Order: sequence, then structure tokens, then C-alpha cells
Amino acid sequence: MCNQNSCECWQYPERSWIQFLILRVLYETPTYGYQLLSEIDERSCGCHKLEPGSIYTVLRRMEEKGLLASTWEKGDAGPDRRVYTVTEKGAGFLKAGLSTMVRRKQLFDDLIGFYERRFKP
Repeated sequence: MCNQNSCECWQYPERSWIQFLILRVLYETPTYGYQLLSEIDERSCGCHKLEPGSIYTVLRRMEEKGLLASTWEKGDAGPDRRVYTVTEKGAGFLKAGLSTMVRRKQLFDDLIGFYERRFKP
């Protein structure tokens, strides 16, 4: 049975784009919050800047939902830091969300093609 917490984002991925971006980054390389902020900034060409407090709130919520897991790692020169990894549930959530995005992209590509053939001067 589908409930809001497990399926809403799969049906409407744009509502939680940040979760998909976080999962995408962490899927390749588990990392800590500050580095994740840098990755998001770089991947979005500076268009999506998040505040440190915001990212940590999202990370905690994703961990509570079982999408992420975290462990404490000793810092080389600084304080210990929490490193986040994608869980099996998180990988499934990412795959389903990206699959939905691909289907939507196909729809948009078709609509754009129609526009360009029929209405573009």
C-alpha cells in the first residue's frame, strides 16, 4: 500500500529534488554534510545554495526515513564528522524517482518537439 512518506516523491520527484540530488551524490561517494554542500553547489553551477542548517535537517529526515545511514569518522585535522551513505532503501528510492524523471523527460521532449514542428517561427 502506498503512503505519503514512501510514494509521494516517486510520483512527483520535483517536490523533493534536493533529496534526489543528495542521494545521487552520496550513492557515488559517501561523504559529510559540508562536502555535500560543496558538491551540490558545484553540480548546480551555483544555482542551488543551501544553508548548512538546512542540509543537516534534510539529512536527518532522510536518515529517519531509512534512506541514509551515517557513521562518525575521525577528522584528520579537525573535529569528528558524520559521514552519510545511501541505504538499500535509499538506492531504491533514487532509482524509482529517476525512472519517473526519465519518463517525464520523454513526455517533455515529445511536447517540445511538437511545439518546434508546429508553432516555432
